[in-house]
Amino acid sequence: MSSREKEQTIALSAVFQAAELVSILARTGQVDNASLQPMLDSILMLNAASTEDIYGGQWDCPSNLTLGRKVTRQALGKDRSSVNPDTLRYTLSLIHLESKLAKNPEMLSMIGQKIVQIEQKKAHYDSVLHENMLASISGMYQDTLSKLPFRIQVQGDSRYLQQPQVANQVRAILMAGIRAAMLWRQLGGKRWHLIFKRKALLNALDARH
Repeated sequence: MSSREKEQTIALSAVFQAAELVSILARTGQVDNASLQPMLDSILMLNAASTEDIYGGQWDCPSNLTLGRKVTRQALGKDRSSVNPDTLRYTLSLIHLESKLAKNPEMLSMIGQKIVQIEQKKAHYDSVLHENMLASISGMYQDTLSKLPFRIQVQGDSRYLQQPQVANQVRAILMAGIRAAMLWRQLGGKRWHLIFKRKALLNALDARH
């Protein structure tokens, strides 16, 4: 097992965590902040020393991605049927959308500029979970990724999805999922790995305990 595979499991767990959070939020209108905050923090983490540092460092990384690690293990293992179909669809959609973004240098540059602006704004709020921060990240998603021909269709309870606060959370989480999908690709991750490298990824995932 290579260190690269270990790093890939961190990124992949983050993609699955974003997908699962969107799935839960769309159905129930709320998510656990302990799972949400590290995902949103990762968007603003531009110069991390390591993959682990993006999600809280060596000691916090496993706990910050508890939800994503659990869903990844289910999706890659024999328990795939227990994973919400929407979560699997969002995961593949995030990886696909990020591949489109990677071929659009202008949009990547725009996202980079907006992240710097949002990072500066964060100094005025106690947390990235503040509604103004969520609105800013959501706005970044709308101004960039929502303009691409491929869009992620979120399905759930319209009573929740029509609420501005929930809609902002959904878009902010999708932005975090794109961040994780970009990391996954940069670490050598590919869609076919989810089928043909399951065992290696599962081994690396279990080695993170």
